[in-house]
Amino acid sequence: MHDHHNDHEPSQDHGDDHSLERDIATMLNMTASRRQSLRWLFATAALPLAGCGGGGASSEAAAASTASVGTATSTAGDSVSASGVSCAVIPEETGGPYPGDGTNTNASGVANALILAGIVRSDIRASIAGASGVAAGVPLTLKLQLLNVTSSCASLAGAAVYLWHCDRDGQYSMYSSAVAGENYLRGVQQADSDGVVTFTTIFPGCYSGRMPHIHFEVYPSLASATSAGNRIKTSQLGFPSATLTEAYTAIGYGTSVGNLANMSYTTDLVFSDGTSLQIASVTGSVSQGYVATLTVGVSL
Repeated sequence: MHDHHNDHEPSQDHGDDHSLERDIATMLNMTASRRQSLRWLFATAALPLAGCGGGGASSEAAAASTASVGTATSTAGDSVSASGVSCAVIPEETGGPYPGDGTNTNASGVANALILAGIVRSDIRASIAGASGVAAGVPLTLKLQLLNVTSSCASLAGAAVYLWHCDRDGQYSMYSSAVAGENYLRGVQQADSDGVVTFTTIFPGCYSGRMPHIHFEVYPSLASATSAGNRIKTSQLGFPSATLTEAYTAIGYGTSVGNLANMSYTTDLVFSDGTSLQIASVTGSVSQGYVATLTVGVSL
């Protein structure tokens, strides 16, 4: 089952130890629905104290495992086929603690990249709106094709996608202490006539507790992509294991090599229940850069 609204990702504030009190405080700071907040609290309350037990996963990751049991419902099986084109609703997944879509806060207050000047862009490697950082890493072109499952897999021309992911060091702009003042690796794009959005970015790193992934939200239009309340789908995509192994031979990804060796899709708390609709097709190489493509079915 894929409806992981309750899942969390490990904190990216490097050098700080996790604590149960800190995790609870983080959850309470998120301005999500009361129902989701309660789920987070109940999941955390069921955990042993941080640091107890094996595996090395953070208490937030453990909360995801606990909360997902018996609460998930999947629409991934809703599929259609028409004119030789088949599509299925991509699983709903958590936006994680670092969405930057106005639903929670960071050290400066409400974290909302959607309202930043210049957020509608294809190349998301540089920060905008007064911030000047640029994310280094292996070039990655990401193409998502949006299809409407309830309309015979018709292209969702004019829909919009807000996409974000961690940098080469596993840090999230706007949240992780070292890059809290940056907003790179976040952007919005409107789908073309074929329902395709294209982003130019860098290959994300692998941090402890999660398989490498990219977050995205789908909105019915570009005009609606200014408020998270308008999103119609939240999901994540991953990469073929062989691609991950190859990409992390690149300079600057040394930490990712060790982190990746300690996890797999079968143990990842978001992807462990299946990845058939979420693993991108990838071409390219470290020297040439990569191109990743994924079909994203939604129900409108």
